[in-house]
Amino acid sequence: MTKLTLGTHPYLLGFEQLERLVERTAKTGNDGYPPYNIEQTSDRSYRITLAVAGFREEDLSITVEDRQLVIRGRQSDDGQDRVFLHRGIAARQFQRSFVLAEGVDVGEAVMENGLLHVDLTRHVPETVVQTVRIKRSGVK
Repeated sequence: MTKLTLGTHPYLLGFEQLERLVERTAKTGNDGYPPYNIEQTSDRSYRITLAVAGFREEDLSITVEDRQLVIRGRQSDDGQDRVFLHRGIAARQFQRSFVLAEGVDVGEAVMENGLLHVDLTRHVPETVVQTVRIKRSGVK
């Protein structure tokens, strides 16, 4: 008996890339930092919120690479001249990735009280009905 996977199911024609997309999502390797929320703000819009306390706007970058939203943070360590008795707040970098569906566009990004908000909008394509003409065999 042959095992069917998502991309090879006979009723899902042209969806071979779905399996690759799922694999790519599993390989993002996010370690839980920084914590984030994803909320649906309307039928066609979403908001990703990351807790980025201690980061400045210039420490963060947001890019879209091959339908993948990538948010990176890199803090400069300006405490080289300081003597810490306890250092519990580490200056660490991160990369957080989110795979975007076809038709999802990244809108604006806003920093507010240590939170980075990134707004997304999903465009719904019009339904198109196409009639396919059947030709008789042997007739040109």
